[in-house]
Amino acid sequence: MNVHIFTTIVHIIACVVLILVILLQAGKGASMGAAFGGSSQTVFGSSGPASFLGKMTTGIAILFMFTSLGLSYMAVHKGKSVMDAASRPAVETKVPQALPQQPSPAQSGGPISGQAGQPAQATPKPAK
Repeated sequence: MNVHIFTTIVHIIACVVLILVILLQAGKGASMGAAFGGSSQTVFGSSGPASFLGKMTTGIAILFMFTSLGLSYMAVHKGKSVMDAASRPAVETKVPQALPQQPSPAQSGGPISGQAGQPAQATPKPAK
């Protein structure tokens, strides 16, 4: 079985169990109203030995943290991508575009001096 899948399954189970264990515990502030009425309990619960649910919450929380760190490490350092197995698209070939025809000087009405394909020489104007 893939380690990533196994870690994800353990992480999800740890999430559900952690939620259930926390919801089963009695709140430590439940006796706070009785504290003002002269109750002998402390305000935030007793500081005696931890109950079974308290120890189980600690253990599941540690498991949850390790699976979270493991999943984040695996996400960053994955070996290959899903796209590596995908087929490569065919290579696109570009069709060369035909260059627009340059009008010859005779067609454009420009100067005709010089040979075809060469620019006409500019004649200097006399200074006044």
